[in-house]
Amino acid sequence: MPVKTLRIPTPDGQADAFAAFPSRESHDARLPGVLMYADGFGIRPVLRDMARELAGHGYYVLVPNIFYRNGPAPVIALPDHIGEEVRPAVMAQLMPLIEAHTPERVLSDADAYLRFLTTQPEVDAGPVAVTGYCIGGLLAMRTAAAHPRHVAAVAGFHGPVGADGPDGTHRLLSKLTAQVHLGHAETDLTPEALGELNQALDGAGVDYTSEIYPGTVHGFTMADTDAFNPSALKRHWDRLLPLLGRTLVNS
Repeated sequence: MPVKTLRIPTPDGQADAFAAFPSRESHDARLPGVLMYADGFGIRPVLRDMARELAGHGYYVLVPNIFYRNGPAPVIALPDHIGEEVRPAVMAQLMPLIEAHTPERVLSDADAYLRFLTTQPEVDAGPVAVTGYCIGGLLAMRTAAAHPRHVAAVAGFHGPVGADGPDGTHRLLSKLTAQVHLGHAETDLTPEALGELNQALDGAGVDYTSEIYPGTVHGFTMADTDAFNPSALKRHWDRLLPLLGRTLVNS
């Protein structure tokens, strides 16, 4: 599976990124594009593995370093396994970067990422999808809301979807035209909070699925953390791939 290192022009400089996609020998036609946002730990081997897995189903997957303003990925030294014993120290280094990634920066970068994605020679001219993990789930939702004509599907996993507060969440959801899947960790969202979120999605007229993945903690998709849950990762693929098939392949 080819993986290409890239640099994406943005108003604030060059964002390093990579793309995974099937070779032309295995796939003659142009491919639907997917923008994938990493979790707060950023680009690392597990993200490359997930992008390759998705690309193997017939997609061009672009993964940008959202912290490019602070340097190329990885912006901080990460252990091979991010266990609970090192997580506090790692998060202490990352939180200033996450907090500095304002909504204004998110939207400016999203414009640049989507412009780059949709002009790649391997990518077809149809709609794209956006997916994200942890903070990347929120970035995916913001990107989809800001680009309703271009984003046909959005998926967020163990992401802080309500981070903008009730009013901000209502404004965000009201702009969505994409089909949505949200996969929540059991420790991130109570059933009552899930009900409130789903009511807001209903009220905004969003075509969605939104569910708590049983027996999960925050970060359940990431195989290099203690939160990893193999059955939940499979459930994530079982939800994500049909969503992309409906909106990108069969649209």
